[in-house]
Amino acid sequence: MTDENRTDQNLPERENLPRPVVKRRRVSVSLIWLIPVLAAVIALSLVVNSWLQAGPEVTISFQSAEGLDAGKTPVKYKNVVIGRVSKIRLSEDRSHVLVRVALEKSAEGFATRDTRFWVVRPRIGLGGVSGIDTLLSGAFIGADVGDSKESRYTFKGLESPPAVNHGAPGRSFVLHSDDLGSLDIGSPVYYRRIQVGRVASYQLDKDGKGVSLNIFVDGPNDRFVTTDSRFWNASGVDVSIGANGLKLNTQSLATVLAGGVAFQDPPGPHDSTPAAEDTEYRLFSERALAMAPPDGEPRYLRMRFEQSVRGLAVDAPVEFLGINIGKVVSVRLDYDEKKGRFPVVVGAVVYPQRLGSAYDKLEALAKARGEKADLAQLMAPLIAHGLRAQARTGNLLTGQLYVALDFVPHTPKVAFDANATPLTIPTAPGSFDKLQEQLAGIVAKLDKIPFESIGKHLDQTLASLNSTLKQVNAQTLPAFRDTLEGVKKTMGTADDALSGDSPLQQNLNSTLQQVQRMARSLRVLTDYLGGHPEALIRGRADDKPASTPASAAPEPTVQPGQGSQP
Repeated sequence: MTDENRTDQNLPERENLPRPVVKRRRVSVSLIWLIPVLAAVIALSLVVNSWLQAGPEVTISFQSAEGLDAGKTPVKYKNVVIGRVSKIRLSEDRSHVLVRVALEKSAEGFATRDTRFWVVRPRIGLGGVSGIDTLLSGAFIGADVGDSKESRYTFKGLESPPAVNHGAPGRSFVLHSDDLGSLDIGSPVYYRRIQVGRVASYQLDKDGKGVSLNIFVDGPNDRFVTTDSRFWNASGVDVSIGANGLKLNTQSLATVLAGGVAFQDPPGPHDSTPAAEDTEYRLFSERALAMAPPDGEPRYLRMRFEQSVRGLAVDAPVEFLGINIGKVVSVRLDYDEKKGRFPVVVGAVVYPQRLGSAYDKLEALAKARGEKADLAQLMAPLIAHGLRAQARTGNLLTGQLYVALDFVPHTPKVAFDANATPLTIPTAPGSFDKLQEQLAGIVAKLDKIPFESIGKHLDQTLASLNSTLKQVNAQTLPAFRDTLEGVKKTMGTADDALSGDSPLQQNLNSTLQQVQRMARSLRVLTDYLGGHPEALIRGRADDKPASTPASAAPEPTVQPGQGSQP
């Protein structure tokens, strides 16, 4: 019998059995469970809200994590917090640190290609002081966003703040220079001694022969940069000595320490059109060169000096009649096999247009003669008239030389090849060299003087003079002393003889009185002869007694040829 048949047979019996009654139990929930449920809901809502408000995460690499703290250091743009540092770790090669930054939802636009990040710390340099506010608040990461829409989440942080932020009013320009000098990022740019911009960046040229600087001039002062503006390095102090004395010129104290760039339009008529963005200019080393007329195309010259050029160095000026037209670029030694000497070959770069209207007139004359207006053709007639290159002394204290192109009178003619490459200018000894030759000639003449023979004769003369002086001291001087004693005695005797009480003096007085009476008698005689010349023959007639007054004394009878007696 199968199980199914058994089941069917027992069904009535099972239906008669009593069935159990099942009572359902009511479920009761305690109120204490509401607190964790509510907390979980709140936490879930915070997580969802944080997820909805969270922005992108970017990774920034820095050389050091100095001043940065995970979870605390903020990221600011225009002093507004746009994110926070979430994690800091070392790179795999341990050469830098990787800083993970969680940006806010509103700062999604900062995760683009041209965004820049840097650490703002207190910085003290030659260009000034920055980041002082971080001394109390701590360092933070600064950000600057551009106009790019390309997304990026990995950045290389700047080690110093950028000189110019994106969107700043103004324009950028490019300067080309031979070297950087004392300039640096942030160095000021001056216009009429007022700071109007700064150096934004610099880099080497592709050929490595110069440096290109990017400067930024703030608006609205950028309108003063014209197509003819001239830029020069205003670093340090410009010292000049002229007819008015010593002059010191500098833009400011900051340029003396940290360097700077200045610009200005040239004097006279010029194009004052404002320059376009990224216009390129040449950076001159000083203001005088910047304001000079355009140099034009440079030309290379070579000069061959037979004498020493000690003191002539690279960058020494080349002058034509006192006008600076170029500079020395090389000084090297050569060897002349025929003469067996070592001439010095000097290379120079000159700018013919610095001669101004004189160069234009020379070109016009060359064209009038049907010749090519080339520097070699222009210099051929000048060299025929005595144009020579000379190494002259520029500073007596330092002994520095410069090259002077000048006309030398009575110089011998030389062959000049105008087609030679490079163009070679004949030379002549300089004034100092002539002075050395003259001194050498004087020394040669002095060498011919028999100083030894003259010295021997001088010794003999001095010996003879010594013996003569001895004889004078031994014989002549004592005799002369005795003579002086005799003269002294004679003068004493004469003095005694001429004194008031001496007989000689009394006799002399008596003689003088007699001479006086004789002179009176002669006067009377001459008066009488003037009235009676016949008395010389007849003699003097006797006067009548009647005509003679009683009181008158009788006139003495004077015979011719006899003197009157007293």
